[in-house]
Amino acid sequence: MLLSYWNGFLEHIVDEKEKNPTLYSIVKQLTPIELTDSKIKLGCDNSGFVILLQKRSSIIEKRLSEYSSKKMGIEVVVVAKKRKKEEPLLRFEPTTEDVFSKSGLNQSYRFDNFAVSSSNQVAYAAAQAVVKSMSRAYNPLFLYGGVGVGKTHLAQAIARKHLEASPGKKVLFCPGDLFMNELIESIREKNTPRFRRKYRWLDLLIVDDIQFIAGKKTVQEEFFHTFNTIVSSGGQIILTSDRPPKEIKDLQDRLRSRFSGGLTVDIQKPDFELRTAILLIKAREKNIPIDIDVAKIIADQVLDSRELEGTLLSICAKALLTDGKINIGIVESYFSREQENIIKKISPSDVIKTVCSYFNIKLSHIKGSGRSENIAHPRQVAMYLLRKELGLKFEEIAYILKRKNHTTIMYGVERVGATMIKDSVFKQEVDRIISSFK
Repeated sequence: MLLSYWNGFLEHIVDEKEKNPTLYSIVKQLTPIELTDSKIKLGCDNSGFVILLQKRSSIIEKRLSEYSSKKMGIEVVVVAKKRKKEEPLLRFEPTTEDVFSKSGLNQSYRFDNFAVSSSNQVAYAAAQAVVKSMSRAYNPLFLYGGVGVGKTHLAQAIARKHLEASPGKKVLFCPGDLFMNELIESIREKNTPRFRRKYRWLDLLIVDDIQFIAGKKTVQEEFFHTFNTIVSSGGQIILTSDRPPKEIKDLQDRLRSRFSGGLTVDIQKPDFELRTAILLIKAREKNIPIDIDVAKIIADQVLDSRELEGTLLSICAKALLTDGKINIGIVESYFSREQENIIKKISPSDVIKTVCSYFNIKLSHIKGSGRSENIAHPRQVAMYLLRKELGLKFEEIAYILKRKNHTTIMYGVERVGATMIKDSVFKQEVDRIISSFK
């Protein structure tokens, strides 16, 4: 019961991997000891964890209360590791996964599953050069382009290779808004030295969506000194953005100069060949058999690379109703229905009202902040239907459902699609909701 509860909670806060990777990594290492109606006792193997978690306990307790649908508290205690007297004290060696997780890296972002074509081959070559000659080839490496072109994937693949070769190196992947939020928190807590110790002495710093620091004077000031300290001490900087340095408004000139001082590479939207390759890679990773001719049809219809995986899962779910094989007929039928839905002009409001009615919840709940399972589940179904039945963009769905960012929507859509493949009863529920639109 205790372990099941804790594992369920860890799954519930998986979104913290992106928002607060360090905190998520720490929480994952805690061991549940005792569970009561209003509190859970957790164990760790050093007092440093206790001090660190005391300052962040409110965040954990808030997410814990959301998961439990009632107010919950935490108590963290140090638990000494048991060992036999005759055994020598072994030094703890973190696993490869621990090293990647501590650095904020996603395990799925690797060079071996990054598809290359004319739209991104320059960026790929530059990334390889950085790996071979860290801090000496291009510093900084500035990758820019639209959503879903592979900037984050490529940047993290560099970090992964660097850590594989040198696990002891200090590497950190950090979203631009996280850098800003952590700086604000350190100022509020009067502890900027700790913030600087974390960021200024890295061997490799990757800041994703660096454009978020534009217009924030204090944040830009701090990043300027962070940038200079890392580079002057022989470290590497990699930055990603949706636009080149010269087009980032309200960016200090000295930062613009630093950003442009290395190599700036534009990554274009994936062409037809690249989309086909991405789809085949995704299918292989998920053990979904698919013919290249079928993959070409899907790639021709789906222009957004981030939509490819969701579309693949939806088509796979349809194929399970027959012989389980994805063939041209099933794919053509899928896109034919997509077109019919566009013609019928089902509104987002229709979709949300239908979902609320089916699950017997209020409209204010599905757009509210509640995270209990009976609210979060219908909300994710609504996300899936708005994406798959109406073809709305992730950002549009986030706005409609009053979510803070589109990554929450991406996670919800992928989770529903994956569950439909594994759970036939759940798939029938979703299909019944879809059929009510007709």
